[in-house]
Amino acid sequence: MTLTTLAQAVYVIAALLFILSLAGLSRQTSAKRGVNLGILGMGLALVATIMLAVDTSHRPVGVTLALIIGVLAVGGAIGAWRARTVEMTQMPELIAVLHCFVGLAAVAVGYNSYITERAERAAGGTVHLIEVFLGILIGAVTFTGSIVAFLKLSAKIKSSPVMIPGRNWLNLGALVVSFALLGWFLATPKHGFPPLILMTVIALLLGVHMVAAIGGGDMPVVVSILNSYSGWAAAAAGFMLGNDLLIITGALVGSSGAILSYIMCKAMNRSFISVILGGFGADDGAAAPGAGSAQPEGEHHEITASEVADLLKESSSVIITPGYGMAVAKAQYPVAELTARLREMGITVRFGVHPVAGRLPGHMNVLLAEAKVPYDIVLEMDEINDDFPSTDVVLVIGANDTVNPAALDDPSSPIAGMPVLTVWEAKHVIVFKRSMAVGYAGVQNPLFFKENTAMLFGDAKKMTEAILADL
Repeated sequence: MTLTTLAQAVYVIAALLFILSLAGLSRQTSAKRGVNLGILGMGLALVATIMLAVDTSHRPVGVTLALIIGVLAVGGAIGAWRARTVEMTQMPELIAVLHCFVGLAAVAVGYNSYITERAERAAGGTVHLIEVFLGILIGAVTFTGSIVAFLKLSAKIKSSPVMIPGRNWLNLGALVVSFALLGWFLATPKHGFPPLILMTVIALLLGVHMVAAIGGGDMPVVVSILNSYSGWAAAAAGFMLGNDLLIITGALVGSSGAILSYIMCKAMNRSFISVILGGFGADDGAAAPGAGSAQPEGEHHEITASEVADLLKESSSVIITPGYGMAVAKAQYPVAELTARLREMGITVRFGVHPVAGRLPGHMNVLLAEAKVPYDIVLEMDEINDDFPSTDVVLVIGANDTVNPAALDDPSSPIAGMPVLTVWEAKHVIVFKRSMAVGYAGVQNPLFFKENTAMLFGDAKKMTEAILADL
């Protein structure tokens, strides 16, 4: 058995492990097993790739191994450093950066494949040329789109959408021109650099424009769809390289990202097609989210930590709705301790998690699991929304847009139509916030001014610890 044959057999095992990994990640209780299976699969994939490289390289084995080990050492060192130092609140932008690298790799593989094989493919190989063209197109869009998503998520640029008149026509025009360039590219396979470079520039600009046109409140879906794009870019690279495992892995990532995006779009009442096209937060010519809507709409009521503790003591049912602010304050641990204390007192405590709470799909679930909050009391929006009218106290910790009644009551709101947690239907609502500032989508929240709402100002972690002390 040659090394190449053995490597192909290992690829099959790795592909099965990746499928089992995704199955494990579908549930909180099996997520750790899913991660471990994915690690094992990736380890086998790397070993198989090294075997293939050694067997097919024209260089001496020692040189080939030295190059591969050098690259793995550099990449592994950077990856290990970032994994150990990144905060959970920075995870969304880290994911966006990783997508950026996948897109850039697809572009590099595409150009390399064209340069090294154009002479052999000149008389035919149309399918291969299409693979090269589409791989570079998808990779370039993913590359710049992920950069813009990173800049928005890390607050290095404004999160509000950049609304260029006729933006949908611009996107459509860019795609039409790109496919016209594909015809030129196929007609002149030996001299295809001009159309290939022109298409790359257009795709880079398209990636910037598509993500720039999306508002901050919709960023979790953007991260998800970019994840899907990166998967298809990887699959295209697999076709160019003739690597079956890369094709399978890319297809798994691309399809699972698309499915997750579809689920999230349903949760936000958004059109899946408009997500793919980019700029799904508002119509052409619409004002940016928050424009004219960030002014106070009434008088708010303040409350102290001691008063919240007294209110909780008199309650029989409590629901906690976490948001990105909880992650920023690192309040998940005292929140978990508060939950345990209240349950010891005989009070029913549950969590209501919106599908897009935080800035990454599943962000809140991971934080709560990290703090050892029992899985069975963490419920999704659809599971808990009907229970708010019979709830004594709701603690809104760092959430804003996901509990905004304007989504249901104000047709002119930028988040109109988005399903939200109807926390205002409870007897009492306590909102943990540092100030009266608007949320990430830049939209004012009428919840803050309702009669049954009280504002607990300050750092969420410190306020939760103060409530615990009073309890």
